[in-house]
Amino acid sequence: MYQRILVPVDGSALSDRAIAASIGLARQLGAAITGFVAEQPRGPRKPAQGAARLRRVEDEDTLTPEDAQGVLERFAAAAHAAGVPFEGHHACVAHADEALRAEAEARGCDLLVMVSEGRGPFGEFLYGSQAKAVLSGCRLPLLVLH
Repeated sequence: MYQRILVPVDGSALSDRAIAASIGLARQLGAAITGFVAEQPRGPRKPAQGAARLRRVEDEDTLTPEDAQGVLERFAAAAHAAGVPFEGHHACVAHADEALRAEAEARGCDLLVMVSEGRGPFGEFLYGSQAKAVLSGCRLPLLVLH
């Protein structure tokens, strides 16, 4: 059914849930996993437009390349311990949703597994929804964990 699963991670407790769930799913399906960390560029940002203007600006919460590599190494160790083929990639990108779609296409992924904080309508208005942004432009099946 599915042969390669793309799983975006960021080192948070939520992404740890995506790691565990995707490994279990890949094991059942006999699929391989591509882990992906989309780092946000550091430095000054252009002012946001529309509702995005209300988002929190937490530039200090972005991952460094070393952090990204550490997250992917933990993911790889868990996948290999479960006997699931794994490869990890990271990139510094301005728009994570676009980068996820491009990564899925470049790596030949046929399923995307990601987590959502489930902030509700008001929280999505204030902070946005990465899952919705990916879903709106992605042609792959998307499994969203809550």
